[in-house]
Amino acid sequence: MILFPAIDLKEGECVRLIHGDMAQATVFNTDPSAQASDFETQGFEYLHVVDLDGAFAGKSMNGQAVDRILKRVKMPVQLGGGIRDMRAIEGWLAKGVARVIIGTAAVRDPDLVREASRLYPGRVAVGIDARDGLVAVEGWARTAQITASELGKRFEDAGVAAIIYTDIARDGVLKGLNIEATLALADAMTIPVIASGGLANLDDVRRLLQKDCARLAGAITGRALYDGRLDAHKALAMISAARRQAHA
Repeated sequence: MILFPAIDLKEGECVRLIHGDMAQATVFNTDPSAQASDFETQGFEYLHVVDLDGAFAGKSMNGQAVDRILKRVKMPVQLGGGIRDMRAIEGWLAKGVARVIIGTAAVRDPDLVREASRLYPGRVAVGIDARDGLVAVEGWARTAQITASELGKRFEDAGVAAIIYTDIARDGVLKGLNIEATLALADAMTIPVIASGGLANLDDVRRLLQKDCARLAGAITGRALYDGRLDAHKALAMISAARRQAHA
């Protein structure tokens, strides 16, 4: 399992939202690249970045901040938010993003996901953000009439690298991951699933390391890291120990 620290970008700063509400943004670092470097120093191996303004605008809005992150760290970066056409996909992959995350466009233009996955194997993920079981789009401002599993199954044979599943009701409020819904999604398809939204403390990490969660590819953590509720060193040590045990 990979634990992804999250950097959410709003107006060039590193923020966290509550339930995806841009009006409820807390700034945790005015220098996202420094935050990324800090995560790398702590021992994280893969960074999750979202351009929040881009998700609403439908195009990159925090490109300079992302560029600085890419120049600052060596660990791979997955990026989402406003990536809705092939030009954007190719542009970010060329700049060094390891994996792009397609959310809104996965609902509206599934052929884009299929084509990008064909052209760039292993470098395209689909972001599925759900509210009451239905997929939300455009920075969670609108709800599409499709369930998370229905959307995921559209790409079962497309070569998508991962599904990043976020329970919006849990995002930013530290109530714990929605393990039940995440596992249900993972059971419905063969694409690896990454859990997101609500990871609060070491108990959540322990839960992710239990046998029934072995089929999950990882989890994303944000606010808990920033406010100190999740000890990065202990969390990563637990994951490393679990990996050693699995390979013993």
